[in-house]
Amino acid sequence: MMTETTDMQKFERIHEEQLPVPKHKLHDWTHFAGLYAAEHVAATEFVIGATFVALGAKTMDIILGLLIGNILAVLSWTLITTPIAVDTRLSLYTYLNKIAGNSMSKLYDWANVIIFTVISAAMVTVSATAVRFAFNIPAQLNWYPTNFWFVLIVVFVGLVVVFVAMYGFNAVSDFSGICAPWLFVMFTSGALVLLPALSLDVLGKTLPSGWSDFLTIGNQSIWTGVNSSGEAGIGLLEVIGFGWAANTITHFGLIDMALLRFAKKKSYGLATSTGMLFGHYIAWIAAGIMGAGAAVILGKAIVELDPGDVAYYALGWSGFVIVIVAGWTTAITNLYRAGLAAQGIFSHKSRRSTTLAVGLAMVVIGCFPFVFSQILPLLTYAGLLVVPVGAIVFAEHQIFPKIGYTRYWSQYQNYSRPLPAIASWGLGLIFGFGLDMLNVMSFYYLFIPTWFFTILVYTALAGKYGAKEQYPEAEVKERTRNENIELFQQKQARQVPELLKDNSIFSKGLKTLALSALGITLILAGNVLFGSADESIYVANRETFYFYGFICTILYFATAYWAMKRGKTRG
Repeated sequence: MMTETTDMQKFERIHEEQLPVPKHKLHDWTHFAGLYAAEHVAATEFVIGATFVALGAKTMDIILGLLIGNILAVLSWTLITTPIAVDTRLSLYTYLNKIAGNSMSKLYDWANVIIFTVISAAMVTVSATAVRFAFNIPAQLNWYPTNFWFVLIVVFVGLVVVFVAMYGFNAVSDFSGICAPWLFVMFTSGALVLLPALSLDVLGKTLPSGWSDFLTIGNQSIWTGVNSSGEAGIGLLEVIGFGWAANTITHFGLIDMALLRFAKKKSYGLATSTGMLFGHYIAWIAAGIMGAGAAVILGKAIVELDPGDVAYYALGWSGFVIVIVAGWTTAITNLYRAGLAAQGIFSHKSRRSTTLAVGLAMVVIGCFPFVFSQILPLLTYAGLLVVPVGAIVFAEHQIFPKIGYTRYWSQYQNYSRPLPAIASWGLGLIFGFGLDMLNVMSFYYLFIPTWFFTILVYTALAGKYGAKEQYPEAEVKERTRNENIELFQQKQARQVPELLKDNSIFSKGLKTLALSALGITLILAGNVLFGSADESIYVANRETFYFYGFICTILYFATAYWAMKRGKTRG
């Protein structure tokens, strides 16, 4: 057995992302509330808002179905992902290597590198559409770029994403924490600003009289129940499934162990509600209102508009900023995940270097507009691809100890029998995609039977190949290693300077100015809805909101960033 000193020297040579997160680097719930809020109020919300219209959902199905579906997603993070992340303090990539060995984990890591790099690239492309609109660059309608300036914009926007993601979880969290409150205000304001345009078109007046008027506007102008082909659209169950399944890759698929391993408590999984209930739920509904309102103003169908069009007519110049920032926040988080996955493949490289490599690939891919146009199918199929692996890890961590099986049994055998994990993943994919081909059930719910099927298969195969056996010497060695890691990290913690809380009057003033800018923005948006007696006053109020709302946007980011930097002073 290695001595404690030898272990300490070994830990110093291991990249920190491949060790459990130390106690001194854990975060409270506010970090995760900001992180999930910013990631899940994304530029794709404009696209998804239009998607529900194209799919022919009804207004009440949207209101109830999205609420139920997003609550189920929050519970999935809280009950499935967060407990494993907090128990292990490891990312899924590191933990999978621990239980299944290199052959399985590297194959899976490659899949995740591709998935998250492409998702990040799509977000960068979305952000570039806003800049394209601002500078009158032609829309990119082909699968390849047709304008040099569009490529240049993608490169610039993409490099910002790479720079932030390279600096790790804290940088991602800080950036998200600044953006999240503003994104909430902007999506809410956009809906308030364009609702009068819809009301004028449907009811002939600028202000709906009540709930019944709002439902009338929704049923006649937004969520009509008729799809783009003129047929009856999706129902309540499909809307619930869409809301739940949209993030299966991160909760049932356990990808978000990479983020939630930093949580102090398992209950912090509930912080994902900022992304789901305020983000997806409110943002998807607001995006539908904004898209329909912009379509009325432009005289086009909602599905013909890109995010830049919708955002501009909802928010003016702030609309360009929201598409750029919303694309950034989602791209940064996903590129961070891609960098971790790449480090799992090239374990001798630092996470920064792997993030840089996949980031440069992301920039190249982002220059091709087809990536963005195919983002929804990509997210859906990616979720089904990774769910079986999430099931394998869930079975090993949560089920095996309860049925007398040995956790980490494959590691204790020196990974001499990798078949159970690889075979279970393959059979899970055949099962899930087979159900899809047979059209047995709604695609949105396929992850549920696939998850349970894979758990049963992996438990049976693992039991046959050695999980039922006991490995007392190996377990003692594992416990000793974990204890030495904790001692090593305690030593590291003593060398970290204390973070002093900034309570100065100036910093409080900056925070007050930032919040005031958000409050004024909402007041201006409310004035557009409630202070417009007729169409001419509505247009004038809308222009006032565009101008002063943009000033408030500049003021908010300047003061919020300054306050955040002052709060980083260490003693």
